[in-house]
Amino acid sequence: MSEAVFPIQHVQTGTLDLAYEQHGPADGEPVVLLHGFPYDPRGYDDMAVRLAALGHRVVVPYLRGYGPTRFRSAAIPRSGQQAALAKDLLDLLDALAIPRAALVGYDWGGRAACIAAALWPERVRCLVTGGGYNLQDIPAATKPLAPEAEYRLWYQYYFHTARGRDGLAANRGELCKLLWRLWSPTWRFDDATYARTAASFDNPDFVDVVIQSYRHRFAYAPGDPALEEIERALERQPAIGVPTIALWGGDDGVGPATTTDTHARHFTGRYERRILPGIGHNIPQEAPDATLAALLDLLKA
Repeated sequence: MSEAVFPIQHVQTGTLDLAYEQHGPADGEPVVLLHGFPYDPRGYDDMAVRLAALGHRVVVPYLRGYGPTRFRSAAIPRSGQQAALAKDLLDLLDALAIPRAALVGYDWGGRAACIAAALWPERVRCLVTGGGYNLQDIPAATKPLAPEAEYRLWYQYYFHTARGRDGLAANRGELCKLLWRLWSPTWRFDDATYARTAASFDNPDFVDVVIQSYRHRFAYAPGDPALEEIERALERQPAIGVPTIALWGGDDGVGPATTTDTHARHFTGRYERRILPGIGHNIPQEAPDATLAALLDLLKA
């Protein structure tokens, strides 16, 4: 699957010329697979092909700031805030005339999927989320964490500075590759695997979107005014009631699974947590079998 080249399609939303890959029959039950930072649709190649073979319509978008996705106007804020990611997902479903879809996401993509499930549950059949409840609690974000958690967020604090922005702009390939190694310490990916994804970081808006995302989540940068209503709704930390399986990499270097499931309280419907031994942060690419199994378990139910 790693050498496959999938055709890229585009839809127009209010803000984006949004690029995506599609697999399977157009009338199949829809599944949307959402990547995170610093990744891209290549993380889902194995899973997408297998889902298509089962008859599903599989949509794998490039998030804003990645790959061929572009903003439609220079006047649109290059925001990577959580509300923007969620609104892009909702706009994608509308543009493709998908009334309801199963969602799979991790990292940024998991955030978009969780928000959609929380705020627009009628659009979500079920949810597989890497890392559990991914909604940011921005009003509480300035409260210090335990040192063991704080040091894992060094890259976010780096991006809060002008030096960090310049560093990402100058060294995006090397910096993101370092994050791959730190976040998935037991995954032995090769240079070619990384290069296929790193091509998506050459997007002209990648740096601006990433920097705004990591500054906004700590309330150090303003959000897009057009998204303020969604952000206010997210401050209430709404519960997720759609059937959900949360996957955690047992070797995740940025957000390791805790002994106690502190996320369960945010889910009011069917909910299950599965910890994947030997797997890091890039769950669908490292563990496509387990990710696919979780989704099929929800769909069968």
